[in-house]
Amino acid sequence: MHKKKPLKFDPASLKGISKKQITLHHDKHYASYVEGKNKIEKVLSKEKLDHIRELKKSESHNGSGMYLHEVYFGHLGGKGGKPSGILMKKLKKDFGSFEKWKREFMACTGAARGWVLLCFDWSDCRLHNYAVDFHDEGAVWGAAPIMALDMWEHAYYLDYGPDKKKYIEAFFRNINWKKIEEAYERYAGQKS
Repeated sequence: MHKKKPLKFDPASLKGISKKQITLHHDKHYASYVEGKNKIEKVLSKEKLDHIRELKKSESHNGSGMYLHEVYFGHLGGKGGKPSGILMKKLKKDFGSFEKWKREFMACTGAARGWVLLCFDWSDCRLHNYAVDFHDEGAVWGAAPIMALDMWEHAYYLDYGPDKKKYIEAFFRNINWKKIEEAYERYAGQKS
């Protein structure tokens, strides 16, 4: 049984994202994916598997929604700025510069309906930006998200209405780059 992971930062400490916005997002929206994944797994554990297509699509949607929210909340609560150390070196190597990486990432924010992800891809051991719709459409097998930006309206509408640009600016002011670097190191260490 999956359990909702608690926030590892004080929701009132975020700059430009209100406590109410982040708490509703975490406690209601993210929690619904955890609950959905548990319900689907309970049904799948039974011998009678009617409607297997719908069950499996729901399993993918809820499981991916749960996981991507955990990545998203897992690297909030920082001071923004830029990464340093091995992550900065890897961004420069794979994109040419931090600025080129961010320019592409920002371009993805205008294209994605659901998520913009920075992923480590085991197929070429590089970092890639991906624009993902509906949690599980546009995802790449063999790539692990190390940074996730939730582009669904539920992530920003309470604070910014339709102004995604201000939300994205606030997101970047609250990134904990150390957590993202730790994820990169964890996944890069698993390459074969």
